[in-house]
Amino acid sequence: MHPDKTFAWTDRTAMRGFVEQVGLGAIFAATPEGLRVAHAPVLFLSDDCVGFHLSRHSPLAAHLMDGDALFVAQGPHAYVSPDWYGMEDQVPTWNYVAVELEGHAKAMDRERLVALIDAISARHEARLAPKKEWTREKMRDGLFDRMLGGIIGCSFTIREWRGTMKIGQNKPEAARLSVAAALVAQGEHDMAALMQGAPA
Repeated sequence: MHPDKTFAWTDRTAMRGFVEQVGLGAIFAATPEGLRVAHAPVLFLSDDCVGFHLSRHSPLAAHLMDGDALFVAQGPHAYVSPDWYGMEDQVPTWNYVAVELEGHAKAMDRERLVALIDAISARHEARLAPKKEWTREKMRDGLFDRMLGGIIGCSFTIREWRGTMKIGQNKPEAARLSVAAALVAQGEHDMAALMQGAPA
């Protein structure tokens, strides 16, 4: 996370909402073979625990049966040109939003893994309405069970939350809004909206 406390994001409820909205993140861990990362969809199982699944053949799979890890969700980000501030003597930067969750992963049993997959698909299928929701009942008999053998499910108990929201809070309001307008022109609407709503 960014070391400047100006950009520290500490609102846990907002960070949880952000992780839920992004829905996907990178899981990092040290393994006997070195540092490894996997990308996986996540779902909150409780206030301090997320569930995820990944390929049984992932280099992280064996470690995440019972081991420490770091989960990172990233959101809007954009390059910022110094020319956009309307101020002299500025430098290029990159604005971004990210949340780190540090904790411990443990393997799920089959029943919990099936429930996790159903819950993740139901959550994201609901966003596609009015499309009729996909469920695994649409699959031919036996296929889901065979595919289930290729993945592992993990519950990840969160020990520490860290967030960064670097959206120009260290700049005067006029400069921040000038950058936001330039980002809109570049098609970076999500970051522009965050900068426009940043506290003065």
